[in-house]
Amino acid sequence: MSAVTRNGAPGVATGTRLRLLLVEDDTADALLFEDLITESEPDVEIIVARTLAEALRSLTPALHCVIVDLSLPDASGLEVLRQVLKAAPDLAVLVLTGLADAHVGVAAVGAGAQDYLVKQDVDGPLLSRAIRYAIERKRADESERQLVEARILGRENARLERGLLPVPILDEPGIGHHARYRPGRDRALLGGDFYDTVQMADGTVHGVIGDVSGHGADEASLGVRLRMAWRTLVLAGHTGSPLLRTLDAVLCHERWSEEIFTTLCMFALAPDRRAVRVWRAGHPRPVLFTPGGVAPLPDEPCGPALGLLPGLNWPAGDVHLGDDWALMLYTDGLIEGYSGEDDGERLDLDGLLVLARAAHARRERGRALLDGLIGEAERRNGDVLSDDLALLLLTRGELS
Repeated sequence: MSAVTRNGAPGVATGTRLRLLLVEDDTADALLFEDLITESEPDVEIIVARTLAEALRSLTPALHCVIVDLSLPDASGLEVLRQVLKAAPDLAVLVLTGLADAHVGVAAVGAGAQDYLVKQDVDGPLLSRAIRYAIERKRADESERQLVEARILGRENARLERGLLPVPILDEPGIGHHARYRPGRDRALLGGDFYDTVQMADGTVHGVIGDVSGHGADEASLGVRLRMAWRTLVLAGHTGSPLLRTLDAVLCHERWSEEIFTTLCMFALAPDRRAVRVWRAGHPRPVLFTPGGVAPLPDEPCGPALGLLPGLNWPAGDVHLGDDWALMLYTDGLIEGYSGEDDGERLDLDGLLVLARAAHARRERGRALLDGLIGEAERRNGDVLSDDLALLLLTRGELS
């Protein structure tokens, strides 16, 4: 294996030096191709490999294109191409053939190569154009693949939302209901956070938001099971600490490790809509918006997260709401990003209150309020928030 470096103008393919791997066992042909390439691409780095084994050892992400002869001492035909594509699926591959093997080049393109060249017909400009074409076609193929995957992911997200995310049981025009849900894992369809809202015959509106510890498909599945168990218990007439003890038992039976726990905040909105009772199990404090300002609900009472100390009672706290209000529940994915300050601190509740008060001053309401808070939290974090994220907002009166 040898490397040849030529200096000159900036590389055309990527704006940097063009890096090629030439897989050719014939020394004369290799030298000829090096000369032809540098004739039209003066700023190029060429690594020459004379066997498939050498080529596989030379494949790195820094390469832009592999030019491969399908007749090598240790392999031949499409098997050479298959091995190269398997080892470097993201690289553009250009196949070399002889006059009598042009049909092999066509088969190679069908097997995954970006293009093929007949050795006897190659000159400098043609080789340069073929390399550029191969690189750009690979990029186009990758973009198309990502677009197709994004469309499939979008359809799957919609299907999962219909089947797994809750449709609130709420029939009252005077109450606004808004929610946002986003898994933290890249390309995930569902996270371990969950929420739900159910209105009972007596007018009481029950709501919950929860966060299963950990990240992954198992946590997402457990979150769905806990939400469905919560809704079933509420519809069966259970509430308060007895409901949480039953949900705690469900968690302990369904989890795969004793280390798995779930934080949760649950509320019961009174039929007159002027007061709410809140239970917290190790979960962040909800935030209350009123015409006079923004404040978190009291820190106490609060019990431990579910799954830590089975059999406990979870105390309730009563909060007066008034006539006009917005109550926001959220999971810690919203506040665990960075605050945007140089000290590297997390946003936390204090930072969220700063954002919420600024949004309140701008008279942001409903969906705009939730989207604005998420957007500002991400801006301060410097990137998308990495944890699962759920927000639930109920509103009444002028804050709807």
